[in-house]
Amino acid sequence: MTSKKPYYVSIIQCFFDYSTVKVLVIRSMLVGTLYRLLQAVVIVYIIGYVCVWNKGYQDTDTVISLVTTKVKGIALTNTSDLGLRIWDVADYVIPPQEENSFFVLTNLNITPNQTQSRCAENPGPGSTCSSDQDCKRGLHDSRQNGVQTGRCVHFSESEKTCEVLAWCPLEKKGDPPDPPLLSEAENFTVLIKNSICYPKFSFNKRNILPHVNSSYLSQCVFDRVTDPDCPIFRLRDIAAEAGEDFQTMAVHGGVMGVQIRWDCNLDLDESRCVPAYTFHRLSIKDPENNVTQGFNIRFAKYYKNEVGKETRTLIKGYGIRFEITVFGKAGKFNIVPTLLNIGAGLGLLGLVNVVCDWIVLTMSKCNKKCQKYNAMKYEYLSNESNNYMELQ
Repeated sequence: MTSKKPYYVSIIQCFFDYSTVKVLVIRSMLVGTLYRLLQAVVIVYIIGYVCVWNKGYQDTDTVISLVTTKVKGIALTNTSDLGLRIWDVADYVIPPQEENSFFVLTNLNITPNQTQSRCAENPGPGSTCSSDQDCKRGLHDSRQNGVQTGRCVHFSESEKTCEVLAWCPLEKKGDPPDPPLLSEAENFTVLIKNSICYPKFSFNKRNILPHVNSSYLSQCVFDRVTDPDCPIFRLRDIAAEAGEDFQTMAVHGGVMGVQIRWDCNLDLDESRCVPAYTFHRLSIKDPENNVTQGFNIRFAKYYKNEVGKETRTLIKGYGIRFEITVFGKAGKFNIVPTLLNIGAGLGLLGLVNVVCDWIVLTMSKCNKKCQKYNAMKYEYLSNESNNYMELQ
C-alpha cells in the first residue's frame, strides 16, 4: 500500500506544472462554420469599427480655444419715458465684452429721474404697516429697496408702508412690454471669431478660413446652404435654427447656446478641418410654471441735474444671452495606438477559440464522437510517465 503524499508536495508539483498548446483539427460543419463566422465578426469589428470608424490607428488631442464677439445693429424706439431714441451697440450689448458669451438687450422697463431721497416702500410682508411702531429704524432687507427710516407713511390712499431711504421713485413693477421694445434686435448680427489649437500636433486654425476676405465679410451672413463658412450670424437665424421664435423669446429674454465643433482628421489636408455650428436654447420653457423664467439684468445711467444733484434712470433690461461653447478633437496616425488596437484584436481572435472549445465540450456530453475530443484535448505527463521520459 503506497503512502499518501503530504499536501505540500502536491502544492509544489502544481507550482512546477507547465501548460502548452495541443492542436487538434476537428472536421465539423457546425463548429467550423461557427468558428469562421466568429472570426469574421471579430475581423469586421477590428477593421470596420476600431480602425475605420473609430480611427484606432490615430493619436488624439482635445481642442484649446479662444472666442471673441462683435455685435452690430441699430434700433429705434419711441416711449413716454425716453422719447424718440436710437439704440446702438454701446446701448444694448451689456457688458461690451465677455468671455465666450454676449448679452443683447431686447426689452426693458424704465424708471426715470430717480434720486437719493425718502419714499414709501412697495407693499409686502415686511413693509406693510399701520403705525410708526411697525417700522424699525435702520432695518434693511435684501428683498426691499432701501433702509427703513422708522416712519409709516401712505403708499396709496388705502395702504400704508414703511418709509425707506432709497433711490426714489422706486422701480416700476409689472410685466415687460409685449411686443418687445427692441424688436428690431432680430436683425442684429454678431461676428464670432474663434481661434483653436491642438498643441500635441502643433496645429492652429481659426473659423475665418483662408479664402474669406474683407470684401466677403462685409456682405455675408451665415447660411447653412449658401454661406456655411461665414462667421457672421443674424440673431433671428440663430433662434430659428434652435426652433425658437425670436420675438416671443425677446419679451422676457432667455439663454441661447452656440456650439462650435472642431473634429479634424490631420492625416487629410488641413483645408478639410472646418468648424460645424449648431444652436439650441439653454433656458427651459415651462408653460405650467413660468415663475422667474427668461433672463434680465438691471443697470442705470447716471446724470446731474441743473442744480448739481445726482439722478439716474434705472433700466430693468430683458434680453438674450448667447453662450458659446467650443469642443472637438483631432487625430493623427501614430504607431503606438495602432499596435495596441491590433494586439487587442488578436486577443479577441483568441477568444473565438475559447468559445468553440466550450461548444465542443458541451456537445461531448451527448455525443460519443465528441468525447474523443475531450480525451485528447488534455493530457498530463509526469516524471514517472514513460512518455515524459521519452521526451528526455
